[in-house]
Amino acid sequence: MKFNILEIFNRSVTIELETDSIYQQDEKYTIEIDGKVVYAGKQNVVSIPDLLPDKDYSISVKMGDTVETRNFTTGHESYLLDVTAFGAKGDGVTMDTAAIQAAICACPKDGTVYLPKGEYLVTPLFLKSDMTLWLDKGAVILGDTDRNHYPVLPGMTRATDEKSEYNLGTWEGNPLNCYASLITAIDAQNLDIIGPGTIDGNAGNSDWWVNAKVKRGAWRPFAMYLVRCQKVRVQNVRVQNSPCWTVHPYYSDDLAFLNLYIHNPSDSPNTDGLDPESCKNVLVAGTTISVGDDCMAIKSGKFYMSMEHHKVTENIIIRNCRFERGHGSVTVGSEVAGGVKNVRVTQCIFDGTDRGLRIKTRRGRGERSVLDDILFENIDMNGVHMPFTVNMFYFCDPDGHTDYVQNQEPAPVDEMTPAIGSITGRNIECKGASASIVCAVGLPERPIEKLVFENINASFLPENERVPERPVMMDNFDEMSGRSIYAKNVKELVVSNVNITGSVDSEPELIGVEHATFENVKYN
Repeated sequence: MKFNILEIFNRSVTIELETDSIYQQDEKYTIEIDGKVVYAGKQNVVSIPDLLPDKDYSISVKMGDTVETRNFTTGHESYLLDVTAFGAKGDGVTMDTAAIQAAICACPKDGTVYLPKGEYLVTPLFLKSDMTLWLDKGAVILGDTDRNHYPVLPGMTRATDEKSEYNLGTWEGNPLNCYASLITAIDAQNLDIIGPGTIDGNAGNSDWWVNAKVKRGAWRPFAMYLVRCQKVRVQNVRVQNSPCWTVHPYYSDDLAFLNLYIHNPSDSPNTDGLDPESCKNVLVAGTTISVGDDCMAIKSGKFYMSMEHHKVTENIIIRNCRFERGHGSVTVGSEVAGGVKNVRVTQCIFDGTDRGLRIKTRRGRGERSVLDDILFENIDMNGVHMPFTVNMFYFCDPDGHTDYVQNQEPAPVDEMTPAIGSITGRNIECKGASASIVCAVGLPERPIEKLVFENINASFLPENERVPERPVMMDNFDEMSGRSIYAKNVKELVVSNVNITGSVDSEPELIGVEHATFENVKYN
C-alpha cells in the first residue's frame, strides 16, 4: 500500500494513503513507527502523535502482505515550555489565561508551548509566529462563559495618516467589531497547533447561542481565528461548542487542517465548521465535521471588503473528509464578493446533511464575485436531502427579501451583479435523497455559465419517508419532493451517465436553459 507523508511536525506526522477509496479502506491496515504498531484502522489520512523532535524515524504501512516504508525526520524544536511551570493549574476552575499567555509570549523561535492533561479555563489566547501549541491527550482549552471577559477586535481602524486602514474584527463578511476568539492569531507565520487535545468554546454553558443574531457588546467570536496568517498547520485537534463559526481562517495563505474533529450541537446557530475567507492554498484532509450550520463554507467577504481589500479565495483542496449533519456539506457562499476559484473536493463522505454541494450568492455581491472552476468528484452522499444546489437568489442579509434581491425578472447588469462560471459534479453516489437531486437557479440577467453532472447514481427515499423542502433558499420558490433535475437560467447544462431511481418525474425541468446535453440518463 503506497502512501505519502503529507506533513511532518516537531512531535507528530500525518500520512495519506495513495488510494481511490473514499475516506477509508474496506479492511484494516496498520502503521508502524520503528517497528512498533501505532495505528490499526481504516482511515485514509492518519496523524501519529507522541514523537520526539529532531529525530529520524522509519514509518511503515502494512496492508495484508503489502508493506511500504519511508524514512523521515521530525521538525526542530528549540525549547519545550510547559504551561504548568508558568502557573497554569488545569483544574477547570482557576483562570489560566495569564499563565498560558505568558508561556506563549516567552516562547522562543521554534519553541513549543505544551499543555499536559488538564482542563484549562481561559479567555482568548493570542498565538504568534514560529511556535507550536501542543495540546496533549486529555488537555482541554475551555472557554470562559462570561462575554465581558473577552477583548474586542475592532472591525476597522484608520491609519494615523488616514491613507490606509487596519482590519481585525469581522462578522459575516463585513469589517465589524467582534469578540476575540478562544484561539486567535494575527499576522502570524510558521505556526503549528497540534493535538490530540481539545479546544472547547463552552458556548452551551454561556449565552453565545441565545439571541444569536443580536449584537451584544460585539459580534460573537469563533473558536479559532487566523487573521492574515501564513503557513499555519492545525493537526489532530478536536474543536467543539464554538460560539459561532468554529475555525475561521481570514485573509490567510498556505494552510493545512489535518485530522481535525469539529463538533457542535445540531441546533447551535451559525456554527459552521471550517470557513476559509479570502484565503489561498488551503488543504483540508482527513477531517470530520458535524455542526449546526454548513460543515464547510468557502467565502471571500461582502462588497466593501471586495472593493477595498480585494482577495480571491483560491486553490482549496478538500480530500478524504467526512461531513455529517449540517445545512451543507461543502458550501461556496454566500459572502463571496471577492470571488472563489479552483476548489477541489474529492474522496469525501457526505452523511445526513441537508445539501451536499451548495453554491449560494445573490445580487449585490458585485462583479468581482465570480465563482468558477469548482469540482466535486469521487463522493459518497448518504441521506443528503438535496445533493446539488446552486442558488443566485439566496435571501441572506437584512435586504435579502427585498425586490432588488428576489425579483426574478431581468435586472440591469452592473457593478453589483455576481457571476457563476463552471461547476462540476462527477463520480458520485447519492443514496436516500429527499427533495431533489439537482436544483439550480441562476439570475435571468446573468445565467450560470456551465453545470456538468456525470457518472452519478442517485436514489430517493421511499415517498412516505420524504418531507417536502425548498432546495434553494429564495422567495417564491415551491417545496420539492422526489424531483430529479430542475435548472433555470443556465447557459450550458451537461448531464451524462446519470441514473435516477425513485423520482416522481421522468425527465428534467428546464427553464431558460440555452444549451442542454443529455447522454445516457436513465430514470428507474
